[in-house]
Amino acid sequence: MLESPRPLGDIVVKFDDGARSVDDYLARSFTDGFLVLHRGRIVFERYLNGFRPHKQHLLMSTTKSFIGILVGILVDKGLLDLQKLVTHYLPELEVTAYKGATVQHLLDMASGVVYDDDYDPFWKDSVLSQPRGPRTMWELALSLKEAERPHGALFKYKSMDTDVVGFILQRVSGMYLADLISQELWVPMGAEQDAYITVDKSGFGLAEGGLCVTLRDLGRFALLVLDQGARGRHQIIPPAWIDELWKGRGAPLESALRRGTIRSYHNFWWIDRDNRALWTSGWGGQISYVEPDAEFAAVKLSHWPGDNGEQYQFDLRTAVLAIRSAVSGS
Repeated sequence: MLESPRPLGDIVVKFDDGARSVDDYLARSFTDGFLVLHRGRIVFERYLNGFRPHKQHLLMSTTKSFIGILVGILVDKGLLDLQKLVTHYLPELEVTAYKGATVQHLLDMASGVVYDDDYDPFWKDSVLSQPRGPRTMWELALSLKEAERPHGALFKYKSMDTDVVGFILQRVSGMYLADLISQELWVPMGAEQDAYITVDKSGFGLAEGGLCVTLRDLGRFALLVLDQGARGRHQIIPPAWIDELWKGRGAPLESALRRGTIRSYHNFWWIDRDNRALWTSGWGGQISYVEPDAEFAAVKLSHWPGDNGEQYQFDLRTAVLAIRSAVSGS
């Protein structure tokens, strides 16, 4: 990746609790890596807390946005129809609450399936940890029998929806998810290092949050989206799929997110309409920000403690927008 370093660490940002420099913010916000791209070049890069350029970092739910892009590629190849029922591709789920849901409902986190996505109880009391409970993600999907609302009625974040999409991708492609990501995204975009994906006992790659990548390769992914899915003259992601992300056709949000700055969620991406920007967001502070009009992208890898409260996310948005303004002059 081309580099044009700029002293962005000295920029002073006004946060709710006072003003401080970008470097100070990064140190205080449990940052492992932070990368800023402008006009296709690296303009700022930091590694903290023992993290290194060649090391992979767990992306948590930023993985979902990779899956969303992969869906668009397979739709373009004619392998997938988003308006078809989930059970068209996975008939085994006819006995579950996913019956009646379309693939698009899942991409917009709008299934009516009852599923607990509270991470504290998840790690303590996950059904996967129960002696007689499901032992794999597929068994877990088959166990979800209860619905709380009609499919498509409302956005409610459920990681399991992404895993079901992952099973659909495997079924229509005939490939393991890791191989599919490698073939359709990782190799074509020119990733510098291998990526890894966590798997369950059956070997299923966790679509909901299992990817592990380096900081720069996450930056390459953000740059690919920024450039309308193209790497040079090679079109990797259909431009129409990138355009579709901006339309924010997803179900109504259950409540305002990030103090109202996030207006919609669509195809596993968060849409910040105030700045015509796209976000990915993973538990613990794994973030990508893409703003085409400013030719700007930023990615952050972190280890936020505790419950990952809204303040961490809002401070990050404040910092990213201040950096964007300094870089692009807007």
